Amino acid sequence: MNDLLPDPFLFQNGKRAHDATDWRRRRQELLELVVGIEYGGMPPVPDRTVAEELHTHTVARFGDARHSTYRIVTGPDRPFSFIVSVLVPPGNGPFPVVLTGDGCWCYVSDEITMEVLRRGNILAQFNRVEIAPDVNSADRTSGLYRIHPERTYGALSAWAWGYHRCVDALAELHFADASRIAIVGHSRGGKTALLAGATDERIALTAANDSGAGGAGCYRWQGPGSETLADCLRVFPYWFGPRLHEFLGREHELPFDQHSLKALVAPQPLLTLEALGDIWANPTGTWQTHAAAREVYRFLAAENRIGIWFREGGHSHGLADWQAFLDFVDLHFRGKQPSRRFDVNPFPSLPPAFTWSAG
Repeated sequence: MNDLLPDPFLFQNGKRAHDATDWRRRRQELLELVVGIEYGGMPPVPDRTVAEELHTHTVARFGDARHSTYRIVTGPDRPFSFIVSVLVPPGNGPFPVVLTGDGCWCYVSDEITMEVLRRGNILAQFNRVEIAPDVNSADRTSGLYRIHPERTYGALSAWAWGYHRCVDALAELHFADASRIAIVGHSRGGKTALLAGATDERIALTAANDSGAGGAGCYRWQGPGSETLADCLRVFPYWFGPRLHEFLGREHELPFDQHSLKALVAPQPLLTLEALGDIWANPTGTWQTHAAAREVYRFLAAENRIGIWFREGGHSHGLADWQAFLDFVDLHFRGKQPSRRFDVNPFPSLPPAFTWSAG
């Protein structure tokens, strides 16, 4: 049986948020609950982040776009570094930025790259597994874990921290428009992008593609064959914080669900991209978290900033997904109206998963 989603407007003391000022306090309370219980906290923000240019050249096959490789270095206390690749379209900047941490999976084909650049965006990519390994091991002596042995954050938090450090670095590059940075990720990368957008209000637009449990999916509302909390914690326990294990088999007792994570992004634009055939990623549960989070956006008079888009097919991050994402970017960064809609419910007979509203 599917349980109702908890009310995001309800403070832990039983009082309710009535205006935007109340929401700022409730948001902080919710942030501490979600990030603390589900993800094990966040790595600390370094005192300084520097982008060291390693190499720059033009790429003919991308219309003479300028490609630069940077080493992002944090410190000075507990120094850490990783690489980010930046492709800049020809012309006069500053340009909006599309940033992904999925460099380890190479989802961005040449065709997708050209689509990003053609629309006047910088494409920035980093390899999140440089920051924390994506292996099921209790060993926390490598990557970012090594410099914070006293912390309990999981890999999703470490990878989200990577997005934040890229934002630090991009803000220092004269050709990048730091006020228009959009982040995107697929699958576990979508979980990461959603967490990154929820924990850094400098990110101007967040998109999660086929992200499932721990991302845009839902713990309480499970479609047949969808990934559960038990599945996640059996195969990928290192993605999360240790306290989440306490709720295994007791998901209905969580003081939040993934609509709460989405609500933390508000009022910044948020897009969920889904595939109807990707049952593992729980498309029906993802619609339920979208509908619930939309109430928070409505409460903040920002309902037009949250969107969802479904396609046919399975678990992938191809050109069609990127085109929908880039249409959403054009809408919110350039005011360009898309031909597609970002509010279509493919499950009109699905019963509601909550009884509360924005009021």
